[in-house]
Amino acid sequence: MESKLEKAKQILSTYNQEHLMMFYDELEENQKELLLNQILRIDFKQILNLYDNSMKDDSISYNNISPINHFEKDRLTKDEISYYTKIGEKVLLSGAFAVVTMAGGQGTRLGYKGPKGTYEIEFKTYKKSLFEFMCEDIKRANDRYGITIPWYIMTSEENDTQTKEYFEKHDYWGYPKEKIKFFRQGKLPLITVDKKLFLQEEYIIKEASNGNGNVFNSMKKNEIVEELEKNNINWVSFGGIDNILLKNVDPLFLGLAIDKKQEVASKTIFKQTPLENTAVYCKKYGKPAILDYADITLELSNLKNEEGMYLYREANMLSHIMSISAIKKVADIELPYHRAYKKNAFVNDEGMKQVPDKPNSFKFENFIFDAFSFFDDLLLLRVNTNEEFAPIKDFTGIYNPDTAKAKYEKYSNMKGR
Repeated sequence: MESKLEKAKQILSTYNQEHLMMFYDELEENQKELLLNQILRIDFKQILNLYDNSMKDDSISYNNISPINHFEKDRLTKDEISYYTKIGEKVLLSGAFAVVTMAGGQGTRLGYKGPKGTYEIEFKTYKKSLFEFMCEDIKRANDRYGITIPWYIMTSEENDTQTKEYFEKHDYWGYPKEKIKFFRQGKLPLITVDKKLFLQEEYIIKEASNGNGNVFNSMKKNEIVEELEKNNINWVSFGGIDNILLKNVDPLFLGLAIDKKQEVASKTIFKQTPLENTAVYCKKYGKPAILDYADITLELSNLKNEEGMYLYREANMLSHIMSISAIKKVADIELPYHRAYKKNAFVNDEGMKQVPDKPNSFKFENFIFDAFSFFDDLLLLRVNTNEEFAPIKDFTGIYNPDTAKAKYEKYSNMKGR
């Protein structure tokens, strides 16, 4: 213990973080051990470098931005839909397809305590959690094609245990247990504006999940990439947990990507209002990327091609497919991080939990679309928002439970579900 203590003190001194042990002498032995282990595990150099790099000007000249061509599902002919769908169905029937659901978040923005995936929507005669929506969607494909698709669920350290218990409680909604595998994403410390890490408890440094872009690295660390290769999985669908109309298994989308010889493909929705707070796809320096809404001018958003099609209106909806070779490539790459300024409770100098009334710390995340810049191109397929996009982000915003529920019921009635 003593050598571990000295090593921890040395690390904190090197990075000017000695305050993290201000309560050390008052802690119980097991708490001391937890704190020391965390200090020895955290890469302080990394988090401080992320802070410094995030302060640099990363603005980009519009001369270095170009549009990405896209397909529109509503404009495809019946013959085209049939052709691409058959290509995708061939992959599904061969057992070469898997689904990854990114569910590492909590339901905080919904006023809900627990994993976001366990949040339940109330209908007239029943309740259904976000996880159940995903499960039913994948099971429909299983039933249609007589297959059982491997389902991988990315959790976080914060919600992993509760998520697994929730699945057990509901008997996996009838999904074969051996075909579901959970894996945890990574995490990073939070840091204040004056470059200080801070305490969540007197013996715990505050950390948070490091973004859905960590999915590739986490899949590799948890030997999932190796498992996919072993089981001859050639294509993987990636989606978030909060879109209750998400199509995790779409043979049309898959077949289109295969036919156009693209290793990476994303679904989009049309950005209706030029300056709404929605990021859009583009190319930066000739590589696929996302253009943040803060960098979009009215002039850019209104640009059209010769056919009258908008060039910068394809919005990200967190629905992607990637080949196994593409996943292997980005699993070994350190993706860039983005900074978010947020409110986070902390333990003050008196050892009391304090909740700030305004943002007080930075969280660093990488996003799945950051991986796309390591490819020359990607396929975009615009879909109908009323058929495939009903996300639940928070309780009062435009993507609230009531709005999502109404869209889901309308679409389900139309499809006779």
